[in-house]
Amino acid sequence: MPREAPRIRWERIERIILDPCAAFSDESRGRMREEPLCPLRTIYQQDRDRIIHSKAFRRLKHKTQVLLLPEGDHYRTRLTHTLEVCQVARTIARALALNEDLTDAIALGHDLGHTPFGHMGEKVLDRIAKENGLAGFSHARQSLRVVDCLEKDGRGLNLSMEVRDGILKHSKGQVDVREGFPGGEPVLTNEARVVRISDSIAYLNHDLDDALRAGIVRNEDIPPSVTSKLGVTHGERIGRMVESVVSNSGCGGVRMGDELLEVVEVLRSFLYDRVYASDRVLREEPRVTYVLSALFGHFLDNPPEACCCGDTALAALDHISGMTDRYALAFFERTILPSPWP
Repeated sequence: MPREAPRIRWERIERIILDPCAAFSDESRGRMREEPLCPLRTIYQQDRDRIIHSKAFRRLKHKTQVLLLPEGDHYRTRLTHTLEVCQVARTIARALALNEDLTDAIALGHDLGHTPFGHMGEKVLDRIAKENGLAGFSHARQSLRVVDCLEKDGRGLNLSMEVRDGILKHSKGQVDVREGFPGGEPVLTNEARVVRISDSIAYLNHDLDDALRAGIVRNEDIPPSVTSKLGVTHGERIGRMVESVVSNSGCGGVRMGDELLEVVEVLRSFLYDRVYASDRVLREEPRVTYVLSALFGHFLDNPPEACCCGDTALAALDHISGMTDRYALAFFERTILPSPWP
């Protein structure tokens, strides 16, 4: 009797262990370009591996999370943020008996299109895009563009529709985390909702941790309601948020309990007031604006070699948004600044 293929065996296991509201691998809507199924891995396991092996994923290690070019070794980067989102999302997905492989793939790919210099860089590129006749720039849309068009020399990663959907719709900015997707365009899976809320849980906690380490805020500055309801340590705060999501979620949606959500919103407001809008962070904005604007002007005059979209402004944005912080600064210094005479 022939041995059952590993992929088929795992798809059968999913039917046994996952909740009915989970996304089953054998019910995927497939890929943009049809291709043979892998005999070893499910479609979502294959997507996760493609993302991990991508160049855009490797570049995340040198892209800013909040603090620009921090000197310490223990501050988060965009890569460590991605891994923390992945860990939180996997915990929630496992507790809710959702598809961990799909959750994993969405979480690992959700920030592939993020700019150098964090959200400050995203803000600058959004303004530049609009000034040049484009619809604007968002890292969520750019992440989808990376996996669809830019990776593998323009061939893209050809990911599943469910992973692509989760990547595109992961970001919600400053709106609340009561429901994974409060209004707006619907999503395909509960796994995408898990990643969306896990993104908030991760950044709220690790940004506070980094701000404490950098001396931007002190423990005694944290609002008393946050410490009393969420805890006094990094682990306690994450744990209580995750437990609230698990105990308040199901096939009706992925959400945080109302009582804890009120405290989370206090923490969010505290971070926006004391960290994201702090003098230490905002004083870098004119410099980031100058560097990225100069790079954009350079690439308008000297289109990147990989330009194949027919739109020079879009190609310039693609190229700049893919840069790491240090590469952007090195390229600026080498290309824009005057060179000394020999």
